Amino acid sequence: MIDTHTHIYLPEFDDDRDQIVQRAKDAGVKHLILPNVDTETIKPLHLCCERFPSYCTPAMGLHPTSVAEDYKQSLKQIERELLDTQRYCAIGEIGIDLYWDKTFLKEQIDAFKIQIRWAYESNLPVIIHIREAFNEVITVLKESSLPIRGVFHSYTGTAEQAKIIGELGDFIFGINGIITFKKSDIRSVIPHLGISRIVLETDAPYLAPVPNRGKRNEPAYLPYVCHTIAETMGITPQEVASETSCTARKMFDKIKILS
Repeated sequence: MIDTHTHIYLPEFDDDRDQIVQRAKDAGVKHLILPNVDTETIKPLHLCCERFPSYCTPAMGLHPTSVAEDYKQSLKQIERELLDTQRYCAIGEIGIDLYWDKTFLKEQIDAFKIQIRWAYESNLPVIIHIREAFNEVITVLKESSLPIRGVFHSYTGTAEQAKIIGELGDFIFGINGIITFKKSDIRSVIPHLGISRIVLETDAPYLAPVPNRGKRNEPAYLPYVCHTIAETMGITPQEVASETSCTARKMFDKIKILS
């Protein structure tokens, strides 16, 4: 299994990061992709990936909830990081979030557009955060008309929305612990996506799956996501692990995973 979206560089893991990584390996997780959040997380992100160079690969971007009045300054700093494109496997985490605050919608849209252009220019996939902003994200992608590829992180949309996304280009869907929640609608959508368009993720420390819901999430909990997808689609966990890892390797072709 590959955890395509986790944040183990955040302070929540400062006391036991080495143990977190070992537990993930013991659980069968072969690699971690670490998307950035903002300018304050760049240094801890790098330190984490340098500590586990064959196990963690960074992605670089400005998270939509970190977009404020000074977003252009933040983007300048992040753009300087992207001069070394070989270091990163994607532009992310980027997108639009209207769940927490709509104050900076205009700025979020502009930051999203700028980072989409970076992805095109650097030939990197995008990791898209989309919360309460489906129409806004789709509008930006249509207006950009750039042939980009990427992952819709933490996908909880409908089958109809997935079809619209699929018509925009080479996009796949990140499925995490939400699928294990009792009232999750994503289980009914999964068969419409197809196993070849799914990748696994935890979004740790957030969204811990059942039976650990409400606790700090970690990559070692990825098997719960894998098994739930397998049950939903009527295939084996081994098939889910194999197919999703193959899809992840194709999308994030800069990651180097030791066997």
